Amino acid sequence: MKLFNIILSAITVIAAVLLCQQIISNSVINQQNKNDYAELNHVKYGLLSIDEWKRQVTVILAAEINKLYLSRANERVIRKHIETLLNTLIDQVDKKIRKDNSETAGGRLSQSFIDLFVNLKEIKKGIPEYTDAVMHELTKAKTKHQVKAVLRKQLEKYSKLTFDFQDTPELTRILLRTGSADVETARVKLNDQIALKHDLIVKEEILLILLAVLLFVVSGFSKESLTPSRYASLVLILVVLLSAGVTTPTIDMEAKISQMSFMLLGNPVHFENQVLYFQSKSILDVFRIMIEHREIKMKLVGILLITFSIIFPLLKIASTLGFYFDIRHARRNPVIRFFVLYSGKWSMADVMVVAIFMAYIGFDGIIANQLSHLNSSGEELVLLTTNGTSLQPGYYLFLTYTLLALFLSELLTKKHHAEERRNPYVEVGPK
Repeated sequence: MKLFNIILSAITVIAAVLLCQQIISNSVINQQNKNDYAELNHVKYGLLSIDEWKRQVTVILAAEINKLYLSRANERVIRKHIETLLNTLIDQVDKKIRKDNSETAGGRLSQSFIDLFVNLKEIKKGIPEYTDAVMHELTKAKTKHQVKAVLRKQLEKYSKLTFDFQDTPELTRILLRTGSADVETARVKLNDQIALKHDLIVKEEILLILLAVLLFVVSGFSKESLTPSRYASLVLILVVLLSAGVTTPTIDMEAKISQMSFMLLGNPVHFENQVLYFQSKSILDVFRIMIEHREIKMKLVGILLITFSIIFPLLKIASTLGFYFDIRHARRNPVIRFFVLYSGKWSMADVMVVAIFMAYIGFDGIIANQLSHLNSSGEELVLLTTNGTSLQPGYYLFLTYTLLALFLSELLTKKHHAEERRNPYVEVGPK
C-alpha cells in the first residue's frame, strides 16, 4: 500500500508538471495572439485612421458619381444658369471687341461696320436656342459618360493627395508572423487561434486543479500520518501551481467600440471592433514593467509585488519543508515556526488574490461606466461599446495555490499540535 501511494503521488506530480508546462507554453502563445489581435483592431488603424476614412468615403463618392443624373428640376436650374452665363458672355465679348477696336483707326472702322450690320439685341434673343443646344449636348449619354470620367479622375487625384504619416511596423510584423497577405486574413487566423488555445488552456487548468485538490483531499482525510513522499508531492504540487499562477495572465482588460455606423449621402459608414485599450498581463509581466520604469517608487512597488506574490510563498514552502524534515533543527527556529504554525490564517498570497480580484472589479466598473457614456443609438448614429475585462486562468491557478497552501499549513499545524499533546517531550518528525 505504501509503494502504491508513492507511485500514485509520483504519477500525479509528473502529470501536474507536464500540465503546468503546457499551460505556461499555451498561455504565452495565446497572450501574444491576443496582443496582436488587439493591435490589428486598434482604433488608430480604423476610426482614427485617415486612410480608412478615405477608403470608405471614396467608395461612397464613386458610387454617387456613377448614379449621377439630371432630373427635370436640375435641368431647369442649369438652364437658367446657362442663359445667365451666355448673356454675360455676349456682353463681355462685345466690350472686349469695342475696347480693342477703339485703339486704332482700322479698328474704329471695323467697329462702325459691326455696329451697322450686327445687332446685339438680336443675338441675345437667340440665347434660349443656344441654351437648348447646350442642354441637348449635356443630356447625351456620351457627354454624361465623359463628365463622370472627369469627376472620377478628379476624385482619384484628391484621394492620392489625402493620406496620413502613420508608421505601421507592427502591422507588418503581425502579417509576417501569421503568414497573412492582408489584415483581414490575419484577424481571422488570430481569432481562430485564440479561441482554440483558450479552450485548451481552460481544460488543462481544470485538470491541474482537480489533480491538486484530489491529492490534498486524500492526504487531509487520511487517518495515516503524512509520509515524507506524500508530503513532498504536496509541496511540489504547490510549487507547480505557484509557477503557473505567476507566469500566466491573471486578468485581461479591454475596452472597445464594437460597432459605430452612420449614413453619409445615403450610404453607410461602418466601423467594427475598434479597440480603445487592451492589456493582458501576468504577475511577472507587471513586475517586469514596474522594475523597468524610470521612477523609483514604481520600482519599489514592483519589488513589493514580487515579494508578496513569489518570495514570501516560496519562503513559506521552504519553511514547511525545513519544519517537516527538521533540517538543522528548523523546528526550534522562531522564524520557521512562525511561517509554519502561526501564519496559516495570514498570508500575503491571500492579499495578492484579493488585490487582483478587487483590481478586476475596479477596472471592470470603471471601464463599463466610462463606456456607457459613449453608447448611442439613433437615426443619425449607432455607437455600441463593449467591456471585455475578464479574469484569466492564471488567477484561478494562483487562487488554488493560496487555498491549498493554507490547507497544508493547517494540516501540518494540527498534526503537530496533536503529537505535542500526546507526547510533549518528543519532536514530531516524518515516519
